Amino acid sequence: MQFSLEKVPFSRRGSWFMWNRLTATRAEELGKEAGLYFRTARGGVPMAQREIFRVEVLDEGGREVEGVREVGTPAVLRLEGGRGGGVEVVFADGGTLRMRGRGCGLRLQGEPQVYDYVRQCGEGVWEVNLFSKRQQFLVRRLGGEVRVFAPWSAERSTAIQVEVLPGVGGGEWEVELLAFESTAPISWGECVSFDAVVREVEREFEEWLRRSPVVLEEYAGGRELAAYVQWAALVGPCDRLKREGMLMSKNWMVNVWSWDHCFNAIALAAGQSELAWEQWALPFDYQNRWGALPDCVNDYDVVWNFTKPPVHGWALREMIARGVELGKEQVKQAAEWLELWTEWWLRYRDDDGDGLPQYNHGNDSGWDNATLFAHGMPVEGPDLAAYLVVQMEVVADLWDRLGKGERAEGWRERAKGLVGRLLEHSVRGGGFVAPRAGDHAVAEEGDCLLRFLPLLLGARLPEGLRRNLVQGVMEAGRFLTEYGLATESPRSRLYVADGYWRGPIWAPSTLLLVSGLRACGERELAEEVGRRFCRMVVRSGCAENFDALTGAPLRDQAYTWTASVFLDLGRRQEDEMGDGGMEGER
Repeated sequence: MQFSLEKVPFSRRGSWFMWNRLTATRAEELGKEAGLYFRTARGGVPMAQREIFRVEVLDEGGREVEGVREVGTPAVLRLEGGRGGGVEVVFADGGTLRMRGRGCGLRLQGEPQVYDYVRQCGEGVWEVNLFSKRQQFLVRRLGGEVRVFAPWSAERSTAIQVEVLPGVGGGEWEVELLAFESTAPISWGECVSFDAVVREVEREFEEWLRRSPVVLEEYAGGRELAAYVQWAALVGPCDRLKREGMLMSKNWMVNVWSWDHCFNAIALAAGQSELAWEQWALPFDYQNRWGALPDCVNDYDVVWNFTKPPVHGWALREMIARGVELGKEQVKQAAEWLELWTEWWLRYRDDDGDGLPQYNHGNDSGWDNATLFAHGMPVEGPDLAAYLVVQMEVVADLWDRLGKGERAEGWRERAKGLVGRLLEHSVRGGGFVAPRAGDHAVAEEGDCLLRFLPLLLGARLPEGLRRNLVQGVMEAGRFLTEYGLATESPRSRLYVADGYWRGPIWAPSTLLLVSGLRACGERELAEEVGRRFCRMVVRSGCAENFDALTGAPLRDQAYTWTASVFLDLGRRQEDEMGDGGMEGER
């Protein structure tokens, strides 16, 4: 498998670093020069400061080679250019890069800010301290010639350039770039060969791929890319991040948002139960004393200005259905976390006291700018109540498993009460609406798919209402396109092709609606939605979202929840045909 660095970053499981090619458009947005960059995903670094080095392939005279071809594979990045020569890059571990070349050289060029500096600290070893990016590196020569240009003035180096060339007589050169936190190594162990490192990374990814869901043959062309997007987006525990976490992307969305992670956990459930639990549990490490979850987290930041919808009970139920086995302590922990999370919504997000919780902002729903929120906040989303009903029932099941039958029954009664309030309060004209809290006004324009997410309640909804919702979702030309479900009907005056949640197709809304259709007994319709989504991903890659009418990829093009939903829906369809399971387990 090969991929373009304009779309998909080159990285490795456990690493906070990645390689990207900035297009002219992206570079202009960041105030950079277009080109290939070595970058960091660490928090606390502004978006425009994530580029550590601009990377250039050099000819024998030290001039940049034009037309270099970048070939990304899971284990090796190849930069092909010069007179039949090229450069190879591999991650020896999460913080160590090995680079070698023949027939050409390499330049790493920094943009020094205040306090950034370079110093030689041994024979063939240089320290590069980039305070502006909160990073420190050692550059170690393993072969060839290394030239460092970093003149000093006042508080910083005025330029930083590291050039690696073949040296006298030509031949192959090799360097190591090693990240460290506070104390650089003063001695070196045996240096494993470059080729041995490559073989080790290849084995690691092959094992990941082996444990990834097997999909239908027609989707096979997307499976390896989806698995790579997941694998490469994993970062190790660091500072505030207490577990191995799957970032949403190593392109631009370098955080864990408190609902995105659920879709990654679901996809991991069938083949990597322990890692699935870690992904699901990650935001609960930050749950505050009131029960709220943060909007997003990384190794440096915990953002509390918003939150995300309570899909966590639904997600855990889906994980268990796919084979995740929880120990007694995990069951107890999940019950307590979900109970506190549910209570927070009911207690602190119901300004008018009508028993239906509210979103204070569209960001809290995950559908940031959906048309349901166009007439002002806060809004009592019908999806929110539906998520909480499912979550209450999951909490009840967990307490039952712990022998707490009375506590479980209390949650089931509360779930029934919330269903009743939702039906009484938020059903108008044969479908759900999203009233504004307080005056209960409803946005009069727009046609948003969010109103159909209560399909997750299945048989808890009256039959006539269920039928109306299903018909609304599947109505020709309304939401369902050749590629899946648009988040805003293309017939709506407020539809925007790249309007974020005002039109494009997204992975989470797809999986939630597939789950809802299944809950209503509409298996064939659910599978049809899944098929259209999977075919689109095979064609367009693992983008953050997609144009609903063309299937073209939009925004970040290496997004993990898209990869995960693709693998999950592909696996489920394969299971439907009686040939499911993991490789090696048939």
